[in-house]
Amino acid sequence: MQVAVVTFDGFNELDSFIASALINRCRKDGLEAFITTPTPVVASMNGVEVTGQRPLEFVTEADVVLIGSGVKAREVVADDRLLSRLPLDPSRQLIGAQCSGALVLARLGLLDTMPACTDIKSRPYVEACDVTVLDAPFHAEGNIATAGGCLSSQYLAAWVITRTLGEAAAREVIDYVAPVGENRETVERAMRALSGGLVTAGQGRIRSTL
Repeated sequence: MQVAVVTFDGFNELDSFIASALINRCRKDGLEAFITTPTPVVASMNGVEVTGQRPLEFVTEADVVLIGSGVKAREVVADDRLLSRLPLDPSRQLIGAQCSGALVLARLGLLDTMPACTDIKSRPYVEACDVTVLDAPFHAEGNIATAGGCLSSQYLAAWVITRTLGEAAAREVIDYVAPVGENRETVERAMRALSGGLVTAGQGRIRSTL
């Protein structure tokens, strides 16, 4: 199964890299993430240049699409041509957004009446889209999830792994990357975030149709 970690110019390194790194620890089990960019090279909010692993059109092939955040999120959602390159389909894809990525989901009409999580700076802009913002790090309904705060990207990755490979796989990954001596509490915190922010109706493990 393939995961597109959509990464725009001005991206936040923590959001894109943590999610992709955690998911790629499951590569041996058939789950692989790719930094997916609208241009061949994008620069982070701190000037780190990254060559995309997949072009933006890859989102149509991906089983999972994660929309990363960045300092140019409002420019992204104002660009109709750019948004037209994101024909996402929650009926067959898992779709997640990190921090200001929630603006993209709102602009694409994917949140509907669903509340969302985002970061403090992005909150007023997400609320201006008539989306209720939760004081929580993670929330998911069906095949759509949002996470708020840079380090909540681990929860978004854990959600993807849980939905595709199962909870045991997610626990193993979080345990591996946890600070030494804090393994158990780190894993349990991640699982609590997922269970506390999860609306389970109609859910099941997603499998590749490719």
